[in-house]
Amino acid sequence: MLTFTAPTLSYFLLSPILVVLGGALLGVFAEAVLSRESRPSAQLTITLSTLVLALVQVWRIRDESSLSAAMGSVAIDGPAVLLQASVLILAIFSVFLIADQGSFTAMAAAIPGSPEEKESLQRGEKLTEVYPLTLFAVAGMLLFPVATDLLTLFVALEVLSLPLYLMAGLSRRRRLLSQEAALKYFLLGAFSSAFFLFGAAFLYGYSGGLTLSSIYDAVIGGTANSVFLLIGISFLSVGLLFKVGAVPFHAWTPDVYQGAPTPVTAFMAAATKVAAFGAMLRIFYTAFANAYWDWRPFLTVIAIITMAFGSLVAIAQRDIKRMLAYSSIAHAGFLITGVLALNKAGLDATIFYLFAYGIATVGTFGIVTLVRDSSGEVTDLNRWAGLGKRSPFIATAFATFLLAFAGIPLTSGFIGKFTIFSAAYEGGNKGVVVVGVLSSAIAAYFYIRVIVLMFFTDPEEDGTVVVIPSVLTRITIIATFAITIFLGVFPTPLLNFITSMATFIR
Repeated sequence: MLTFTAPTLSYFLLSPILVVLGGALLGVFAEAVLSRESRPSAQLTITLSTLVLALVQVWRIRDESSLSAAMGSVAIDGPAVLLQASVLILAIFSVFLIADQGSFTAMAAAIPGSPEEKESLQRGEKLTEVYPLTLFAVAGMLLFPVATDLLTLFVALEVLSLPLYLMAGLSRRRRLLSQEAALKYFLLGAFSSAFFLFGAAFLYGYSGGLTLSSIYDAVIGGTANSVFLLIGISFLSVGLLFKVGAVPFHAWTPDVYQGAPTPVTAFMAAATKVAAFGAMLRIFYTAFANAYWDWRPFLTVIAIITMAFGSLVAIAQRDIKRMLAYSSIAHAGFLITGVLALNKAGLDATIFYLFAYGIATVGTFGIVTLVRDSSGEVTDLNRWAGLGKRSPFIATAFATFLLAFAGIPLTSGFIGKFTIFSAAYEGGNKGVVVVGVLSSAIAAYFYIRVIVLMFFTDPEEDGTVVVIPSVLTRITIIATFAITIFLGVFPTPLLNFITSMATFIR
C-alpha cells in the first residue's frame, strides 16, 4: 500500500526564493488586469519591492545553516547567502536600467511592422511583461547555487533559462537581430540542458542517488564504475559551461549580447554568471572534490582556451556589445581558475570576483544604453570617438569599468584577479595562472584602445549624442562606479566578510 508523506519545508530559509516567485506571480496578475497606462509604474513597484524584500530575507538568514530546508534538496549556508545577495543586488540595478525607456521604446526610427506596433512605439510604450519574466529568472538564479540534488539543479536551470530566452527577443528596434538571438539562445540552451540531463543520468547510475552527498560518498567509496563518473562529470559540465559562456560552448554569447535589449544583456551578463558559477562551485567543491585529478585536466584546458580565445577575438570586434561579449568569455575563463583552485582561498576569491565583475558589467551596459543617435543605440566603436569631450563623466565612468575589466590597480577588477590567481597558484595551477596573466595583458590592449578612442580622438558630427539618463539609470551608473572604485581601494571589509561566511556544508 502506497503512503504519502507530506513534504517538510522551512519557509523561513526558503523565503528569498518564495518571495521572488510570489512577486513574479503578482506581476503576471497585474499584467492581466491593469490598464496599459498604469502597468509600467505598478510593475516597477512590484518588482523592486519584491527584490528588496527578498534581499532583506537573505540578510535575516545569513547566520543560518541547514541541509534540510527542502528535504535535502537545498543547502542554506554562507556561500548560498553571499551568492543570493549578489544576484539580488545585481537584479535591482538591472531593473533600474530596464525601467528606463532604453531599448524598450522608440524615439523616431521607422521599423517594419504593423501600424498598431508603429503607433505604440511612437508613443513610447513599454514592454511591461519584462518585469515578471525578470523575477522568474531571478527565482531560478536564487535556487541554482543552493540546490543539492540533480533534479532540483535541472529545475532551477530551466526556471532561470526560459525567461531569458524570451527576454532576449524583446528588442523592438532591432527586431530581426533580437529574434535571431533569442532563437539561437533557445536552441543551444535546449541542447545544453539535454547534456545536463544526460550527465545527471550517468551520475545516478554511478552513485545510486541524485543528491550531491550521495555522489560524494560514492567517490569516497571508490567501488562504483569510474567510467560513469567521468561521463557524468563531462556532460553535466557542458550544461554549466554553456551558461557561463566558456569555450567551446560560447557560440550564443556574442549574438545574444548584441541582439538582446541592452538592459536585458546587463542582467544576463551579470546575474547569470553569479548563479551558474555558484552552482559550479557547490558541485565541484563538494560532490566532485575527491575526483579532482579526474576532472582537473579537461577543466584546465577549457580555462586556458576560454581565456585566450576571449581576449584574442575581442581585439577584432568593432561593435561595443560584441566586444563586451568576448570580454565576458575571457572572464569566464578567469573564474574557472577559481574552481580549479579547489581551496578556501579559491572559493572566497571567486565569490568576490563574481560580485565585482557583475557590478562593473551592469554599469558598463548602463552607459551603452545612453550613447544614441536618431535611430537608437550606437554600438559601432568608431562612433564613440570623442565621447570624452561630449560627455566627460559618462566617458570617465566607462573608462573606469574597462580598467576594472583589465585588472588595473585601484579598481575592483585588480583585487578580483589578484585574489583568484593567487588562489589558483596556491592550488598548484601555475600554468593556468601564466595564461591568465598573459590573457589579461592582451585584454588590456582592446580596453585601452576604446579609452584612447573616447578621449584622444576628435569627435565627428555624425549625429551621435549622449542621452540624459533618467534618475534610475543615473543611480545605477553612479552606484556601480562608486562600488567599483571602493572595492579597488578598500576591498578588505568585503573580503573579510566573505572569508568569514564562505564555507560549504555537506
